[in-house]
Amino acid sequence: MTGARPGSLALRHARVRAQSLALAAGLTAEDCQLQSMPDASPVKWHLAHTTWFFETFVLEPSDSDYRVFDPAFRMLFNSYYVGIGERAPRAERGLVSRPSLDEVKAYRARVDEAIRQRLADGRFSETLLALIELGIQHEQQHQELILTDLKHHLSRNPLRPAYRLARPIDDAPGASLRYVAFDGGLSRIGFEGVPFAFDNETPRHRVFIEPFELASRLVTNGEYAAFIADGGYARPEFWLSDGWDAVQAAGWRAPLYWLDGPACRAFTLAGEQTLITAEPVCHVSYYEADAYARWSGARLPTESEWEYVAQAVPIEGNFVESERFRPRAASGADGVQQLFGDAWEWTQSAYLAYPGYRQAPGAVGEYNGKFMINQMVLRGGSCATPRDHLRASYRNFFPPAARWQFSGIRLAR
Repeated sequence: MTGARPGSLALRHARVRAQSLALAAGLTAEDCQLQSMPDASPVKWHLAHTTWFFETFVLEPSDSDYRVFDPAFRMLFNSYYVGIGERAPRAERGLVSRPSLDEVKAYRARVDEAIRQRLADGRFSETLLALIELGIQHEQQHQELILTDLKHHLSRNPLRPAYRLARPIDDAPGASLRYVAFDGGLSRIGFEGVPFAFDNETPRHRVFIEPFELASRLVTNGEYAAFIADGGYARPEFWLSDGWDAVQAAGWRAPLYWLDGPACRAFTLAGEQTLITAEPVCHVSYYEADAYARWSGARLPTESEWEYVAQAVPIEGNFVESERFRPRAASGADGVQQLFGDAWEWTQSAYLAYPGYRQAPGAVGEYNGKFMINQMVLRGGSCATPRDHLRASYRNFFPPAARWQFSGIRLAR
């Protein structure tokens, strides 16, 4: 969905495309080639795939005279669009040493110029303008993935190198956790209107919410360390069966990136840093979030409860624009804090279609709908999310064992 005109769309397209290159600034070609696990893609691949999206879904259908940059890129940089054709194996993206990083940047420049010229000439239909908007939003998702994936790549280097130098920590000492009561009742969630939402946020529909309480802030490192100290990872009574199996198989004993035991040091995008107890805990799986909630005598919120509260809250917080790249401790303000930014918040809701959901026709319909199985919903964005990418209705989703995203915990009861 988009209500943007070509002029404003051109400005946003140019800004977002430039931001991706800015995130990669200072990285070497070797940095951009790394792939530390199948779930995390090389920076170079992200830069190429987001360009592939515009070339494949916008330029090729719009102009029979358009000549693709390189026919081989159609396969190399396709992610999961089966309808488009052959794809390179996801786990082997780090083996694609050619094309070079410079060639990928040239690819970006060529496609960007083609989009710019055609927008200026008014040559795109409303359908293609909507696909450009989708491509911009898609690129913002990959900007977050550039940071989360790169963090995992660099964490596997014994030198624990920094992506960017640490900024001064200006956190407050933290705020006590309180519960805020909400009446619930018959409500509406989901997106409706303009300018944009992904199809999985629609249609807006009615839900009935029982009275509930929501924690005033995210769970902190210090609070999570108490769970560890109380034997949380060794007590099966707190864990879902699949979660307990994951703990035993992977040997989890703390959140991803914690070093030297709880409440000491952690790997960050600024390299190894002190773990600040008042900061929100992040890089925990759904299983860990759920076990912590059970240990604390609470539960995770449903996505309906979360959105019910978030619809009345301004989108303010710690986003990628701060260049902090780590969560920030909550202040002592009243009400519910940190709903947006800092860390994605696991909900207890499975990622499923809303009533009346219709998947878009064609290959672009593969964007969200086919993943509505074996995933859990997260809400609110993180310190790696662009601020203007978020809405109260935004639904993120990952498998319950995923830990490399900036995912945290908010309690409900």
